[in-house]
Amino acid sequence: MTTVWHNPRCSKSRAALEAFTGSGREVRVRRYLDDPPTSAELSEVLDLLGLEPWDITRMGEDRARELGLASAERERERWIAILVANPVLIERPIVLTEDGRAAVARDPETLRSLL
Repeated sequence: MTTVWHNPRCSKSRAALEAFTGSGREVRVRRYLDDPPTSAELSEVLDLLGLEPWDITRMGEDRARELGLASAERERERWIAILVANPVLIERPIVLTEDGRAAVARDPETLRSLL
């Protein structure tokens, strides 16, 4: 089953969810703002993505500025804890496919590659 970490207020997240549900795939929607990932879950997803937490952090968010993340030391466990405590900072949509692929599917090319 494909899982989409979804924020319904985000147009790119809505587009990804529509693409997957329209493809006939079974989709699990993870409203990560209401149901934030645990540190272990986020670490596992980062490993699947091949990224670090700062790579999926929405640095333009007010909360990122309040926390001073632009100049914060890049220490993986600390950043994971920050994202878990502040899920609004997690880039979206994150798509996890049933065959083990994962991506931040913000652009049409990435989205198509997962379909």
